[in-house]
Amino acid sequence: MTFKNFLQILGGTAVVLTILPFIAADYWWIRVFDFPHLQLTIFTAIATLAYFMRFDIRWFKDYVFMTVMIACLVFQVLKIYPYTGISEYEILDAQNDVAENQFNILVANVLQKNTKYDSLLAEVKAKNPDILLLLEADDKWLNAVNPTLKNEYPYYKGAPLSNTYGMLLYSKLPLQNTEVHYLVDDSIPSIDTRVKLKSGKQVQIFAIPPPPPMPQHNPRSTDRDAEMMKTAFKSRESSLPVLVIGDFNDVAWSESTQLFKEVSELLDPRLGRGLFNTFNAKNILMRWPLDHIFVSEHFRVVDMSRGAKIGSDHFPAYIKLSLEPEKKAEQTPALPTENQLERAYEIIQKEATQKDTRKESN
Repeated sequence: MTFKNFLQILGGTAVVLTILPFIAADYWWIRVFDFPHLQLTIFTAIATLAYFMRFDIRWFKDYVFMTVMIACLVFQVLKIYPYTGISEYEILDAQNDVAENQFNILVANVLQKNTKYDSLLAEVKAKNPDILLLLEADDKWLNAVNPTLKNEYPYYKGAPLSNTYGMLLYSKLPLQNTEVHYLVDDSIPSIDTRVKLKSGKQVQIFAIPPPPPMPQHNPRSTDRDAEMMKTAFKSRESSLPVLVIGDFNDVAWSESTQLFKEVSELLDPRLGRGLFNTFNAKNILMRWPLDHIFVSEHFRVVDMSRGAKIGSDHFPAYIKLSLEPEKKAEQTPALPTENQLERAYEIIQKEATQKDTRKESN
């Protein structure tokens, strides 16, 4: 094999990995290639540059190959560009300095087997969030952190579980109409609640941990996508300003998350501010944003950052928001198309059909 043949294989791999996510299938081995988009962009750029150094101006196939490679690279760059600091904000910076309408949130996937409870508590103390969502929290986590947190957070709703889907929601602000739901599986909870701000105004929060597609237990992404779509329709139906928070087990730019965003009519505060990669905290080369905070147009951003290491494979996600509904017209999202709504309904229906099939087989 010549060096040029090697570069052709390298470039061909980049092309295949770019095309795979376009396949309309929910198998885990296809959807997993949504994740390392930044890494794939860098890989494609290196492969394109390397092949250009061996470019033969007399060989027509080289022109075709380079055209395909450059097209893939341009597509990848355009897909990642909105999450860079040189792109425009989707959620604008706060303009009002009314403390009673401001609040901050910390979302932390603690990793169930992690025992560095003090690291999490130190991060909570440092960020001092009004609302704290802990994911992958079981009874051990609850018993370890609750004695400290209950003093600062009088409002609590939790579903501690030992299956890595446990959730603990703490709040300094009053919670109202708080309920635990099981949208796609009776072992995967989600939490709906209304939060009363210091000003007396209310906002709606949906906290979710959609299950990831995994070859051993859940080889398709249908359950994950269905939970996201069901939450998207809840957001559409809410008469209050809305936040959806949690570990989506999906990246911000994937087709599923983008469809969720379009159907829910929510906005992404990362756009124009950065990727804020929360996973994998233990591998600097393989990181992408899995923990999300989507908000309606009623909010503005005061501050946003990625948290410190807490012993988990996730970094916490942090944001401080200002409720400024009087300026929502400046950042109103586009309405979803009929096709997008139909696709969301189809995903929900597919999940229901698969659930019925599983029940029949059991």
